[in-house]
Amino acid sequence: MKRVALGLLLASIAGAAGAADMSAPRAAYTKAPMMSPAINWTGFYIGAMGGYASEATSDSLRIKGGFAGGTLGYNWQSGVMVLGIEADGAWADLSSTASQGGVTLTDKVQSLSTVRGRIGAAFDQILLYGTGGVAFADNKISGSVPGVTVSDTKIHTGWAAGVGLEWMFTRAWSLKTEYLYRRFDSQTYFTTQLPPGIASGTLAMNSIQVGINYHF
Repeated sequence: MKRVALGLLLASIAGAAGAADMSAPRAAYTKAPMMSPAINWTGFYIGAMGGYASEATSDSLRIKGGFAGGTLGYNWQSGVMVLGIEADGAWADLSSTASQGGVTLTDKVQSLSTVRGRIGAAFDQILLYGTGGVAFADNKISGSVPGVTVSDTKIHTGWAAGVGLEWMFTRAWSLKTEYLYRRFDSQTYFTTQLPPGIASGTLAMNSIQVGINYHF
């Protein structure tokens, strides 16, 4: 009899607990979606860059080599459109050497720089843009014969234009790759040593560069 009463008591307790569990509201659980805030390209940035340049000719004696330096710029974004201005400067080792009849001539671009506008379209983390502006090159021409060497250095001015792609891989850092065509005006060298001097002719160059920027 006691066993029957105990069984009925346990059954009643279990039934009451089940009823309470069924009547209690269950808390709904949904995982919040992971949404990253939209990238905004507006602001100042600073960075480092480097690349390779070659004179735009098929001549085997064309000037070519590498360069590396820094970048400073500002972007302004409205909708998908991005406008900006950028300045860069780089140490360069672009050269060409020719020898004939005991005479050796070397033409070396020692540095490159540009100040350019940028206009492009931003698709969240990706920026596609065109760019153009003024360009400068510090160029040195040297000539030597046995026992004698002369050299002269000039700053060439010109223009640069190209296209680029930039990827903002975090909210503060971006990577970019860029193609630039640079064209520099002629300069007259050795006006003191060999008056009236020797005209260098225009210099056109193709360059590919990559860079990393920090955005403030």
